[in-house]
Amino acid sequence: MEMTVHIKQGVGDIRFQMPVEEVVALLGTADEVENIENAADESTTVLRYNTLGMTLFFEGENPVLACIDISNEECMMMGEPVFDLEEKALVQLMVKNGYTEEDVDDEDWGERRVSFPEGNIDFFFDEGELVSITLGA
Repeated sequence: MEMTVHIKQGVGDIRFQMPVEEVVALLGTADEVENIENAADESTTVLRYNTLGMTLFFEGENPVLACIDISNEECMMMGEPVFDLEEKALVQLMVKNGYTEEDVDDEDWGERRVSFPEGNIDFFFDEGELVSITLGA
């Protein structure tokens, strides 16, 4: 599968708002499936594709893709191998492509989160190395 991040759209051929069945038709059976019941009687279905380094989150009454977490080091974004970039270079890439609203926070579990809210995308760094990207629609 092509591993290109398309901000606010998806990854490769996987697009936000796709139903579970459509994603499974493209990617095959997930390595792990988890159903999480939320407080407001809503549920989230989580599909983990360990070999692809992707976790997909589906929400709603008729679950559709709402969030993707990706840790695949082959991943590309804006023509760059994103997991090869240091934080400064990644920020420069985002700014160059029009994403200027940046939020940085050190998480309780030790990772550094660099977010671009206007792109609905978070980059997580551990000891200076990008370890995962979380994106939404």
